Amino acid sequence: MAAAITVKDVHVKYHSVKSMSIRRAVSGKRDSQYVHALKGVSFEVEKGEIVGVLGSNGGGKSTLLRTIAGVFVPDSGCVDLHGNSCSLLAIGVGFVQNLSGRENIMLSGMLLGFTKKQIQDKMDDIIEYSELGNFIDLPVRTYSSGMYSKLAFSITATLKTDVLLIDEVLSVGDEQFKKKSFETMKALIRDEDRTVVIVSHSLEQLRELCSRVIWLEHGEIIEIGTPDEIIKKYRG
Repeated sequence: MAAAITVKDVHVKYHSVKSMSIRRAVSGKRDSQYVHALKGVSFEVEKGEIVGVLGSNGGGKSTLLRTIAGVFVPDSGCVDLHGNSCSLLAIGVGFVQNLSGRENIMLSGMLLGFTKKQIQDKMDDIIEYSELGNFIDLPVRTYSSGMYSKLAFSITATLKTDVLLIDEVLSVGDEQFKKKSFETMKALIRDEDRTVVIVSHSLEQLRELCSRVIWLEHGEIIEIGTPDEIIKKYRG
């Protein structure tokens, strides 16, 4: 099988400002440090494969997905998507707050590599799936978190990319929408032409959905293997 994602010796550092006294803040003197979020991470995902990522909070899982998606640029190393289109489904990523939902659909679609015509052809489907009604023409800063999530999911579910990255979002919105979105997500994941990387704390979801699991701690890969063997070791 051909590789859909190649991650090679990727390092990502954050510049973090420590807490400081008001006097030091006013004087402009700041204590800072680097957080090494990913430390030489390397792996490949084959086309059509479903790979899970597990690990403790702060282990670098979300950073890894955002780096694959191009939200973060590695300090060193590289990510190669081999020409595949890629979308990231994660809470709090992607929308311009002062633009309407409709305008954000257009912007998000263009950032994913779709043409204006392709997005316009799918616009009604996205809006209908989102169940936002007239709110679609209001700024997204007026949306509740549930509405925000519905719009994000609807774009990802309708504008289908080759690679789908899921960060702790396998169902969103109210109970009715959760049921609908979870069924849609399972169908998207099980499409043999789509490559999926899932970050989840639900070990049973990873066991059910994935062919391989990556165990990531403190920015380093501990082990890669089948869900059963990695989950067993992770649980200790």
